Amino acid sequence: MIGTIIHNCLHFAVPGAAARALFAESWKKAWLIMVLTMAVDLDHLLATPVYDPCRCSIGFHPLHSWPAIIVYLSMVAIPRLRPVACGLLIHMALDGIECLRIAMM
Repeated sequence: MIGTIIHNCLHFAVPGAAARALFAESWKKAWLIMVLTMAVDLDHLLATPVYDPCRCSIGFHPLHSWPAIIVYLSMVAIPRLRPVACGLLIHMALDGIECLRIAMM
């Protein structure tokens, strides 16, 4: 339970820190864009059950798949998409860390 709360808080805090570091002049807009990329979790609605605290998202859900992550990496090369790409990659990294936590339980 506490791990889930921390994980969810990190989905707001880490993009905030990244926005300040990478997009200093427009960090508020960049942070909002990065937070909005959490909509990528809508692919969880395709799973049964929708939420399983013991399931690793990476490689399971379509928008959390390795091909999708490669697309997110390629988006970094396009300046206008960079905040979106950063948000998605941060999201995938945090979910990957969560997978490691789950595996250690």
